[in-house]
Amino acid sequence: MALDPDDLSTSSALVVDGNPTSRGILVAQLRDFGMGTVVQTSRLTDARRQLEYRKFDLVLSELHFQGDTMSGQDLLDDLRRNQLLPFATVFIMVTGEATYAKVAEAAESALDGYLLKPHRASQLADRLHQARVRKASLQDIFMAIEAQDFAAAAQLCVQRFESRGLFWLYAARVGAELLLRTGQFEQAQKLYQAVVQAKTLPWAKLGVARAQLDSGETVKAVNTLENLVHEDPDYADAYDVLGRAQFEQGNLDAALQTYQLASQMTPASISRLQNLALMTFFMGERKAAGPILDRTVRLGLDSKMFDCQTLVLLAFIRLESGDSKSLLRCADDFARLIERNPDAARPQRLAEIVQTLALISRGHFSQALNSVRNHCQRIRDIDFDFESACNLMTLLALLAHKAIQLEEVAAVVDTLGLRFGGIRLQSELLASAAAVHPPYAEQIRSASARVLKLAEKAMAQTLAGDPGAAVQELLAQGEQALCGKLIETAYLVLNRYRAQITQVNALETQVQMLRDRFNSRVVRPALGEQKRQAGGLSLRSDASPAPAR
Repeated sequence: MALDPDDLSTSSALVVDGNPTSRGILVAQLRDFGMGTVVQTSRLTDARRQLEYRKFDLVLSELHFQGDTMSGQDLLDDLRRNQLLPFATVFIMVTGEATYAKVAEAAESALDGYLLKPHRASQLADRLHQARVRKASLQDIFMAIEAQDFAAAAQLCVQRFESRGLFWLYAARVGAELLLRTGQFEQAQKLYQAVVQAKTLPWAKLGVARAQLDSGETVKAVNTLENLVHEDPDYADAYDVLGRAQFEQGNLDAALQTYQLASQMTPASISRLQNLALMTFFMGERKAAGPILDRTVRLGLDSKMFDCQTLVLLAFIRLESGDSKSLLRCADDFARLIERNPDAARPQRLAEIVQTLALISRGHFSQALNSVRNHCQRIRDIDFDFESACNLMTLLALLAHKAIQLEEVAAVVDTLGLRFGGIRLQSELLASAAAVHPPYAEQIRSASARVLKLAEKAMAQTLAGDPGAAVQELLAQGEQALCGKLIETAYLVLNRYRAQITQVNALETQVQMLRDRFNSRVVRPALGEQKRQAGGLSLRSDASPAPAR
């Protein structure tokens, strides 16, 4: 059914304004227009909670809130970045600022319009009508997204862009985001570049960088992003992606500085605080990380944007500082998270680490050691991921720092070093997790060096004319050590020298089996749970598209 831009009887609206008089005027005007349901709130935190758990057709939000470090723009950006604002929702900002910079910022933030105060009812009606006309014009695209037919939605967007049809620029942004999120990086990059050529816009340049980064062109992405932040130093989304690119390059000092800049621009952004907190912790600046982690938990615990790994790291810091009371509060917070989502496996797994820390804090060492042994027994499980490895390494290092050691720990550390070794960034992050006990950090680096030597030995065997034997050796060592680096090296050798390998089909089957089994294709370590990537539009429907690996 076509959307009638003027029929609001079945629509719902959220009005966010700290001033009760102006809020009342907006509510009254919407009801006069025939709006079916109108909800109002005076605080941005309450608005965020409403928008995370309820769908609205219209949001009217004041830009500035007295005494609040967060703005209406920050709320919009955070919701969009974390896929919590559906396409079909019309978002109109209410403000007294008529400067070009703010209007331009609105246009580039997927905002549907600005309403300048003081306003007349006819002006609000006009803004609302224009926004709903755009939604109606793009309804076929939105319907395809809601039906999870993302290929069809992307194609419709591309057609609208190429024909320069109504709202072609917005359609191009939606289409490029769809292509990027479904793993079609080259096509997404071309579409973003076409937008840049047609009309130079920061979000399109950022889209080019995101496509470059996702397709593995990290150096190109960094260059694109550095140029972008030089041209537009206040574009916070660009710093998010630049920090991610610098992190993947292994340039951790630069990534930390970039995340600091992004967080300073938007101090109430939960996702940016989390990036900064996790980066600060893994750079070894634990004292500095504590207040940032604490602020993140206080600000975001009840938000869908919150990543519970933040709570784990805060619990580690509480144990290090001897703050038993605050550590137990972390365990209680985890209990609340699990109660809200009892079927989620990750919070349960992370909560077990915090429960172990609580046992140590209370002096229940026998129970704590049994719990640590249980964690250690899982290190060869297929689903034991890099995040689990870092948390376990931090736990073991803390125990050693407190002169509590288990006989089997040396073998455990060696296994972790081999399993996640051979990739410099992974090894350094794992060593950083063990920073409070330097011998473990050195053991991690030593194990990683052994992985690289095994890979070099196999390459020498290949160059000597026996790539088949090299693949077999890499697979045997990779399976024994659960090492993704060795398995991926075997895959590369097999594909490059397949004409010289006699048992190529059998080896190919074995390689693919081990790649699937150990998920070795995923060679990009990440801090925390990877939710919404910065710089793009929300693609949320009832079931959002999963990012392609």
